[in-house]
Amino acid sequence: MFDWFFTFVFKIYILFSDYTKEFKTNLSLAAPVMLGLLGHTLVAMVDNIMVGQLGTAQLAAVSLGNSFMFIAMSLGIGFSTAITPLVAEADSEGNFKAGKSSFKHGLFLCTGLGISLFLLVLFAKPLMYAMEQPIEVVELAMPYLTLVAASLVPLIIFQAFKQFSDGLSMTRYPMYATIAANGINVLLNYIFIFGKFGAPELGIVGAAIGTLVSRMVMVIYLWFMLARHQKSKPFVVNIKFFTLSKSMLMKLVNLGFPSALQMFFEVAVFTAAIWLSGILGKNPQAANQIALNLSSMTFMIAMGFGVVAMIRVGNQKGLQQFTELRRIAFSIILQTSMLAAIFGVLFIVFNGFLPKLYLDLNDTENLADNLEVISLASNLLIIAAVFQISDAIQVVTIAALRGMQDVKVPTFLAFIAYWVIGLPVSYYLSMHSDYGSSGIWIGLLAGLTASAIMCFIRFNKLSKKLVLRNQ
Repeated sequence: MFDWFFTFVFKIYILFSDYTKEFKTNLSLAAPVMLGLLGHTLVAMVDNIMVGQLGTAQLAAVSLGNSFMFIAMSLGIGFSTAITPLVAEADSEGNFKAGKSSFKHGLFLCTGLGISLFLLVLFAKPLMYAMEQPIEVVELAMPYLTLVAASLVPLIIFQAFKQFSDGLSMTRYPMYATIAANGINVLLNYIFIFGKFGAPELGIVGAAIGTLVSRMVMVIYLWFMLARHQKSKPFVVNIKFFTLSKSMLMKLVNLGFPSALQMFFEVAVFTAAIWLSGILGKNPQAANQIALNLSSMTFMIAMGFGVVAMIRVGNQKGLQQFTELRRIAFSIILQTSMLAAIFGVLFIVFNGFLPKLYLDLNDTENLADNLEVISLASNLLIIAAVFQISDAIQVVTIAALRGMQDVKVPTFLAFIAYWVIGLPVSYYLSMHSDYGSSGIWIGLLAGLTASAIMCFIRFNKLSKKLVLRNQ
């Protein structure tokens, strides 16, 4: 009587087992990347918790200062991702010369870009006065941003080494460097924010010092580890830094620039969310920072699987195994989506508890502000829970397309999703309706969902075409 049911279940199992058998490999590669990325976000969380003890204005100031950093970082990190698929493809082909050339030219471009972004942020600082932000918040953010902007240089150089290491499937070393640097960051933050062990009490400027020093340590430590490993040592020593090939520079620029724009279009919408919440007031801006920090932690899980998609798709492209390329990519999308659904449930269950971690509820002077921030952040976490799956799908599919070295069309799709759909919805609902802060995040939900749908369609169509062409 139930034969049809068991047959159906068996067919479903067979269908998904084709993908689930890749879960272990995916996770083994993704885990170090995720831990490294989560380390960054966890330290940002600790920063926010420490700064939050100083008051909501200080927390909003860190949010405002970091909004400029997010834009600069998106360009630098997005550009550096061009290194990974080129190194992964060369690695699968056993082509050392092409792999070292990709890394060397990528390192050169990332170094120049890091310096340029640092100068750009410095020149852009006065814009904070023209953005209708609370003046108290702007005054606090100015000195903080100067030091954090300087950390862009070591950060983008680190990204070049990280993306190279990922391309060789050596994903553990960047994780080790990140963990070491994050430990230093937390210690220095504690010392300089609160003036411990005889150090001056510098408030949020102390947090900026911790960020700058830790990022310098991160670069040195990763280079040291790569220079000691037999596989990576020939790539990272004896680099003729200024002996460059115009064709390789252009190849990296053609891959890196669209990738940078992809990330910029997405990050800019989240940055606009910070600015829009600042127009609503310091409490909405502080609430936005809390929700953004928490949702960033789950985003880093998806980013980790995105790196795996870029590596494994790049490898399969080098081997011309396009059927395997599709199967592996779909396995990563499925695995990431399942985890995202779990995170969404956790956000809903703990939406009232998590924001309380960031504020001092024993501070009677600021109790009213703190309670308002907690209430606003709790509502934002419900919306963040809804877009977890959309965010996961769009991250992995964009990364898979990068692994296939398809970057121009996805850049256009990102522009449509975030600037044509997401940003206008955020602006209208927050500025011209009663939704307020929630309206901003409804716009984020709309943009992420549009990006997920369009990028998935693009990947499915393009990969299927490659399979048919290779038959």
